[in-house]
Amino acid sequence: MHPSPTTSFTPEALAAFAVDLAQAVRPIAQRWFRRPLEVDSKADQSPVTIADREIEQALRQRIAERFPQHGILGEEFGLAHGEAEYVWSIDPIDGTRSFISGYPLWGTLLALLHHGEPMLGVIDVPMLNECWVGARSFGTRLNGQPCHTGTREQLADATLYATTPDIFNPAELAVFDALSHRVGMRRFGGDCYSYALLASGHVDLVMEAGLQAYDYLALAPVIEGAGGVITDWQGRALTMRSGSQVLAAANLELHRQALDAIRAASPG
Repeated sequence: MHPSPTTSFTPEALAAFAVDLAQAVRPIAQRWFRRPLEVDSKADQSPVTIADREIEQALRQRIAERFPQHGILGEEFGLAHGEAEYVWSIDPIDGTRSFISGYPLWGTLLALLHHGEPMLGVIDVPMLNECWVGARSFGTRLNGQPCHTGTREQLADATLYATTPDIFNPAELAVFDALSHRVGMRRFGGDCYSYALLASGHVDLVMEAGLQAYDYLALAPVIEGAGGVITDWQGRALTMRSGSQVLAAANLELHRQALDAIRAASPG
């Protein structure tokens, strides 16, 4: 049996390839940003534009050319070869609502999974020229420089983010409210940028729901590589088959306290 070509790449080399991928499609996003766009609604009523589709198509093509044996999961064009040992996850524009409303804190998310578990993640924010890449094996870097999560360990001192309260159903919103009343400050907005800020030590907690696998798979290696913790609301590691609820924290102690608050507020 011949080894997968991926095994000949170091984590650093794979990270460099992933960063190059994300930055190669920046011009597509930048070309369409703050321009008149036709916005379509998908089956779940979420918006999609030509920019989303063009970016994902370009990323799929580049991955297939370099690693034809790899699988690909993308927001716009689904899963291909999901049984493969290595699978790439693509969210071409995480924050399409932000994108179409001219708000610059959206990004492109890329993850590489090995046997269904994320091993490498990229959060690229084109309009700010900021790119985070992370893995447990080498840590997390922002534009080539190491970054780390914050040191606050008490909920009362923590800053909590969520993209919008609209992502929660009524029961989830009650749980989020319970946690947010125990933290020092809560803020809304940011999409993937909130998680990137957590990896750089500016935000302490991010709690969200209603997510798909391509929304969170890239976030896990970035946050874990920076010293943080990211799980579902039950404290389980994130994989391609995780549910829609995500909790990210700057450190293990803060994550433990947040989980306790979530469990105390959850029905049943």
